[in-house]
This record gives sequence, structure tokens and C-alpha cells, in this order.
Amino acid sequence: MATKEDEPNQLLRRPLYVYDLPPELLNSLTPVGGEPPKTEEPEGSTVQQPALNVDAVSSSTSCTLCKVSFHNVQDQRQHVKSDFHRYNLKLKIKGMPPVDEATFVRLIGDLDESLSGSESEISEDEDEEEGKPGDTTLSALLRKQAKISQEAEEPDKIPTKKVGFGNAPLLWLSSPKAGEDVGLGLYRAILTNEEQANASTSLVDILKRKQLKPTMAKTSGKTTANGTNSSHDDPHWFLCMVGGGHFAAMIVSLVPELRKGPGGVEERHAVVRVHKTFHRYTTRRKQGGSQSANDNAKGNAHSAGSSIRRYNEMALETDIRNVLVEWRELIESAELLFIRATGSANRRTLFGPYDGQVLRGNDKRIRGFPFSTRRATQAELLKSFNELTRLKVGKLVEPSTEKQPVEKAAPKELKPKASAPKLSKEEESSQFHTSQLQALIRRSKAPGVLLYLTKNQLSPNFAFFPATDNHHAPTPLHLSAATNSPALVLALLTKARADPTVQNGDGKTPYEIAGDAKTRDAFRIARHQLGEDGFDWSKARVPAPISQEEADAKAQQEKAATEAAEARRRNAELDQIRQEEEQRNANRIERKAGTGKTLATVVEKTGAEKREEEVRGLTPEMRMRLERERRARAAEERIKRMQGAR
Repeated sequence: MATKEDEPNQLLRRPLYVYDLPPELLNSLTPVGGEPPKTEEPEGSTVQQPALNVDAVSSSTSCTLCKVSFHNVQDQRQHVKSDFHRYNLKLKIKGMPPVDEATFVRLIGDLDESLSGSESEISEDEDEEEGKPGDTTLSALLRKQAKISQEAEEPDKIPTKKVGFGNAPLLWLSSPKAGEDVGLGLYRAILTNEEQANASTSLVDILKRKQLKPTMAKTSGKTTANGTNSSHDDPHWFLCMVGGGHFAAMIVSLVPELRKGPGGVEERHAVVRVHKTFHRYTTRRKQGGSQSANDNAKGNAHSAGSSIRRYNEMALETDIRNVLVEWRELIESAELLFIRATGSANRRTLFGPYDGQVLRGNDKRIRGFPFSTRRATQAELLKSFNELTRLKVGKLVEPSTEKQPVEKAAPKELKPKASAPKLSKEEESSQFHTSQLQALIRRSKAPGVLLYLTKNQLSPNFAFFPATDNHHAPTPLHLSAATNSPALVLALLTKARADPTVQNGDGKTPYEIAGDAKTRDAFRIARHQLGEDGFDWSKARVPAPISQEEADAKAQQEKAATEAAEARRRNAELDQIRQEEEQRNANRIERKAGTGKTLATVVEKTGAEKREEEVRGLTPEMRMRLERERRARAAEERIKRMQGAR
């Protein structure tokens, strides 16, 4: 029987879906005041690394400006192209000190436009505004900071802000069911404008009104893309990303689907109604920016590649607008529209103006993604949807003491600034190893992680430093599970022999914080390969073992089920289109029949239809011969009528 101490761990063992929270947790929620909790970085966002001293990173593969080090030259080159490095360069030109990456992520967190890149690295072809990757985001950030500086110089013009939740991207709550020092956060962006205005006083009531009853996964009846019964009246969102020639969009239902997971545990999955992704070659490789941006800046180029890119830009615009028109009804009934459109050309493609446009820039439902995203793919959209609809779990921070009024100091009496406590050599070393390992793990570099542990003689259960900032994922195995990296989990367990029974600050083992089925299956495969004597698997809370072949068969079965569900959905749509076409034809015949006429007289074919049937299947030469004979007969008939009239 679970004790009271174990109840929070049981409640937080699986991700909490905002629209289907456990009743005992929902009824005990209260808003959190004071400082926001410390949380794990949102999945898919830019990698954060602790600040390092200059001496620790003074190697050939390091950046002394940003104070970070890299495992290889390729990572260093990607860093030089990143927005983080360019921002620090701009600060250096202005004579200002650089910032660490965690500070930079917070600075761009409130911008409407999010970063975009490939699935594994930052993209070089996303921006279309000024011809260089990242300039749009940096320009927006610098304009915002310039505006803040101007308001600081003119305090009389600063508008009064309401006291409350402010404009932070996350709203925080707490519950005794989750633990005394545990905070639960949800993104402000998932609330409507009216709900955001009332969030400071009735956030819990708003959450209660948003609860939806989940549906069970079925294989019969009207199906969606995931094979579940779904109604077009269910609340849903529209998500769209476009940039660098990549386009991805989907309509996803907010009503979750329940499926049986490992051990018979019910898991909630997103139900995608329709989705579309495609890509066209529109960006100038290794030069940055789109072809249209280059033409506007330097005039039209006359190369073969430029002509192809111009054509693809027009084709991409047509394809995107056709998809929006096809989904018009679902988009108009969507509760919220989450859109990322990088560059002015992409924004014009979506928001026009043009005849028959579906999206409008002044729509109050439009939201930007409140975290950085990568290349526009269906997987990235699903990842973003999961990030938006999951409660964030963090550790509460004690509210800071009330600030004392500042007294004016004498001109010559300057108070020294309080310096941060100096770290010991062991702590500096641990901090450096933490930053390197976390960067490799977040990029799913399994060989690199194993090599780094061996080369530096580190334990596979190395504890990240500082512990207070890594309570959710304190070890490499915890972080690998939390970032959904099954290959890295299997390598750490079978090759490095990482201990799966180690618990984090919330009392969870690595298996319990795994975010998807493939990562959880990696633990079961490791149990099969290492045997029951390898570790105390019951203490690690890992279910029964499975072989690699069984896992592959399971993945193939799920893929086949998804494809079958997609085929059923398409057939259902074709049947519906066919029925609608037959109904329109019947209505047209009835309108033609009119009063006092039978349908038989209307159905009778016209002369043009008869002539069309006569030439159907003939070669062009035979058609020309038949047409000449027809004209000759018509001429003879006209001559006969003229002679008879005389």
C-alpha cells in the first residue's frame, strides 16, 4: 500500500495533461506567489550550459567570448553560427559584457518569433528577412532592449503595469498532493485573451472548465489519423510552422486518447485529425536567406538555381494556401492557432492579403510558440503540442525578502558589490564535466558520452553539479530518459553499466521520467540483455524484459496500425466526397427538371454530349475526318433549304 510520502511520486510518475488532470490534484491546486520555481528546460529548447571560467575552456575547440567548450570542431562551428554567439558579438561591439546561454534563452523567451533549425542542429536557411540566419530574432531582441532603455531614460512615459502574474510565459500552481516544494506550471499561451486577463484571480477555475473526457482507442467506426473515434465538434488546435522552404501543419484534438502502456498503465496520446508536411528548395545554400530576399537586396540573379528557387517559392506559396483553404472549416472552429512563420515572405504567404485568405494577422486566437523550436516537421509539431499541454514540474524557490529602501550614498563612499562564492577546484571540475555531458546527452551523442566518461575516468552515475539545478535529472541516465533518447539509455545501461535504481530529487528512477514508449522499451531491452542479476530491476521499477526482436516487432505493429488507420481515414473521406458529389448531381437534375417535366427528359443527352460520345476513343486523324464529314453534311442541308425557299 502506498504511503502518504509515496503519493506525490505516484501522482507525478507520468506526464500531467492539462486538459485531463487527476481530480484529486485538480481540486487541491492553488496559485503560487513569489518567485517562479526552478524547472528543467522545456523539451526542444536551446541547450543551456553553466557558465565556465575562461581558464577551464581555453582550448582549440572553445569559445572564449561565450565561455563554453565543445567536444569537436563541428560543434564549435555550429556555435559560431548560432544566435547566442552573434548576440554576444553585438554586446562586445557595444562594450558590454557577454551573457551566458541561460540568460540568452530567457531574453528571447518573450519574443513572438521563436528560433528554428534542423532536428539535430540549428538551421542555416530559416531567415528570409535580411539574408543571414538568426538576424530576425536578434533584431527583434535588440529592438526590444533599445525600447526598454529608452523607457528607462524617460520614466514619465512608462505605462503602469498591473500587479499579478505579469507576462511570464509560465503560470505556476502548487498542490499538497504533489509535494510541499513542488511547483506545477502551464503556459500562458494556451489561455484565451479573456482567460489571461482573469488568470490572476481564477486560474484554478479556468483549468477546471478546460477538463475533457478522454476517449478509448478503437479500431472501428469513424477514425482519425490515429485511428480513434473522434467528432468534428471536439475542441482542437491548429499548429503551423513554415521557414526555409519547410512547411508543417496539423489539426490536433484536445480530447486525449487512452492507450494501454507497459504494465497496463493508461497513457494519453494526441489525436491528429489532419496533417501536411512538404519542402521545396527555396533558400540559397551556404549563403543564407531566400531567393526573394536576395533579389530585393541586390536585384534579380540570372542563374539556373535562382530561377528554380523563384519558381519553388511561388509553388510553395500555392501549396500552403491550398492546404489552408482545404482546412478552412477546421481552422475557423479551432480554439487557438499556434503559428511560427520566419521571415516576411512566409508571413505574407500565410496572412496575405490575397483573395480567399483563411488566416488573418489580427485574429485574437493566434499565438507564437513560447519556446524555441526546430525545423518544421510533423515530429516537431507533435513535440511542441506535448510541451504546450503538459504541466511543468519544478522545485519551488523561497520568495526573496522584501527589499529595503535604498539610501543615497555619499559621493566618495562606494559600497563594494557582493561577489559570488568562489568554487573549489573540485566544484569547477564537476561544473565543467556537467556542461559537457549535458550538451552531448541533449544531442543524443551516445558514442561521445561513453568516450567522455571513459576518457575523464568518470562514473556512469556521475552526479551533475550543482545538485539544486539538476534535481529532476541528476545523472546522465536520468537526463537521457527525460530527453527521450532510447539509444543513449541502452548504451549507458549495457555498456557503461549505469545504475537504473538511482532516484532523483522527487524520488523517481530514470525509467519513471522517460517521456515516450521507445525510451521505456530501451530499459526493458537492457533488462533482457543484462539478465535479472544485472541490477535490482524491481527497485528500478522497470517492467518485464523484452528482446530487441520483440521491440522491433512491436514498433512495426504500431506503424502498421497507424498506416491502416490513415488508410481508413482517407477511404472515409473519399466516400464522403463521393456522396456529396452524387447529392449535388441529383440536386442539379431536379433544378433542371422544373415544374411539369420528368427527370427522363432532363437526363436525355444534349447534342454536344452526343457528339462527345461519338469521338470518344478515336485517334486525332479520325476525329478530323469525322468533323469534316459532319461539316459537309451540314453544308448540304443548308443548300437544300436555300433551294427549297426559292
